[in-house]
Amino acid sequence: MTSANRDAQTTVPNLPLTYLFVPGNRADRFDKAVASQAGAVIVDLEDAVAPEDKAAARASFASWYETCGAAADRILVRINDDSTPWHDADIALVAETGVRGAILPKAESPRQIDRVASALGASGFVIPLVETARGVADVDMLAGAARVQRIAFGTLDYALDLDLTGDERGFIYPACRIAVASRAAAIAPPIAGVTSAISDEAQLLADLNFARACGFGAKLCIHPKQVDSINAAMRPSESEIAWAKEVAAVAESSPGAVQVAGKMVDRPVIAKALRILARA
Repeated sequence: MTSANRDAQTTVPNLPLTYLFVPGNRADRFDKAVASQAGAVIVDLEDAVAPEDKAAARASFASWYETCGAAADRILVRINDDSTPWHDADIALVAETGVRGAILPKAESPRQIDRVASALGASGFVIPLVETARGVADVDMLAGAARVQRIAFGTLDYALDLDLTGDERGFIYPACRIAVASRAAAIAPPIAGVTSAISDEAQLLADLNFARACGFGAKLCIHPKQVDSINAAMRPSESEIAWAKEVAAVAESSPGAVQVAGKMVDRPVIAKALRILARA
């Protein structure tokens, strides 16, 4: 990776911290999801929609998306994977609506990504959802594929694929692998999987802390109250912001290694301070 790419990630990209799923067959919830504090809303045409409702969900989304106006930039669609009979119709929907971003489940090869990308407009992007052993094994190729903005980790399906017990230690390798591949490809930090316990904030925050420790920068949510908790937890504290401001001010006036509060501050510490200020 070039030094320019490394410098581009000195500050955090202006991308969502929270991605809220809404079932594609529940048009009554679309506007409510957009009205939430979620950075992005994912209309789900995959797991949330029964086979007999897929066509109606596509039509409902297409009709609603035309009315979204400025909110359209926050709206993504999760399509069905390419092993299903609904994939082709979902690709056609992406092209027809002009939706800016598509979530591709069971992502395992750049070829799959290219197919989705070909249906997007010039500014469109793909978020591959890695949720199989094959996807993790080939994640470097996925991260390096054209039009990939960032990667999401589908922990529930991954656990099913490998028959994991649910102990978070089983996610350490794939999570770190995905984060390293993302950094090496100079794309945004990945998105952590969902926490299925909607009312268990302690578990939600524990899952977030685990993901952040592995290098993730956002999280998938399945309820608006999860969005509020994640946004609050990801927001830098007042003390962190004050420290970052002090470091940035001293660094600007004194190039090279300097001292702040009796501690040596060099380039990596300055970069961390700038990231905190960007998040704030």
